[in-house]
Amino acid sequence: MVGDTRKGSKVLNFLEDRFNLSTFLHLAEKKKVPVHKHSFWYYMGGIAAIYLGIQIVTGILLMVYYVPEIQSAHASILKINSQIDFGWFIRSLHSWGANLMIFVVVLHLFSAYFMKAYRKPREFTWYSGLILMVLCLAFGFTGYLLPWDEVSFFATKIGLDVAAKTPLIGSTIADMLRGGEAISQATISRFFVIHVAVLPACLIALLGGHLLLVQMHGMSEPAAFKGIPEAEKTYEKFFPNFFFKDILVWILALNLLFILVTLAPWGIGPEADPFGAAPLGIKPEWYFLAPFQFLKLVPPMVGPIEGELFGILLMSVAALGFVIVPFFDSGQSKSNSNIATVYGVIIAIAAVALSVWGALS
Repeated sequence: MVGDTRKGSKVLNFLEDRFNLSTFLHLAEKKKVPVHKHSFWYYMGGIAAIYLGIQIVTGILLMVYYVPEIQSAHASILKINSQIDFGWFIRSLHSWGANLMIFVVVLHLFSAYFMKAYRKPREFTWYSGLILMVLCLAFGFTGYLLPWDEVSFFATKIGLDVAAKTPLIGSTIADMLRGGEAISQATISRFFVIHVAVLPACLIALLGGHLLLVQMHGMSEPAAFKGIPEAEKTYEKFFPNFFFKDILVWILALNLLFILVTLAPWGIGPEADPFGAAPLGIKPEWYFLAPFQFLKLVPPMVGPIEGELFGILLMSVAALGFVIVPFFDSGQSKSNSNIATVYGVIIAIAAVALSVWGALS
């Protein structure tokens, strides 16, 4: 027993001498987490990170068997689902994990918004979070085509056609992604490279910066909590108090993922036929349903402007609010703060309502 203790001490000393672990432990112990009725939302970032880790591991495993070629992509997914040991499980983990990650990232973004976490000095933390959400959506869009089934093919075609309507840059970006005028081998090759190389590199680099900014500025505090006298505020240590609660939440999040994978394994539709007719009721994934449904509601022409173009411009203006909000609501004006809150509520309700409408229609 004494010998085991000495060996453990030697290992710790070895690691301490080379990595200075005590410094990181001291920083973790020094970090404080505000305790208030909205503290639950602090767990969203950790849950998103866990799901991201699942994406990386399962994505690497799927790359071993996936073939990014038009003639073989669909067959390789069928092989993964039916012939590779636990292939269906790994693919379902990847697909369900992607959806849960995007859902949690959206929740994380809106919780940060309503806690006014975009105010000084956290402007760049907010912007990096916005870009991370866009990258997550890009992961979903590029990965959706890779199985090369009917739904993914025609949903991607519609998505690229809509993107091409964006003024100035839309047509150029759509042609670059397609590799030509139509979806072809060049498209699936480009989507694959973007999905497994370009986006992961961008996300990991930006996530590192985002986490560094979070560590520098600490956990954001809601405006109501900031108004409490300092002596009446309650905090808990990040390590070990909050950290072990975080681990418990991660376990619950992983349990949810495993339940979904077990009860609803991710399937695949018929192989795509680029020259065939699109199946009836084609819809994108749930995280693109709101803009999809909104564009369906816009009339073909709005005055002299084409309907789709008008809808894209309107959605762009709405999204611009999240970019300018750190300047509009800097905390100096209560009326501006209230306007920003109402704006966020309207966007959130509209997104949920349009998504549900799109799913049911």
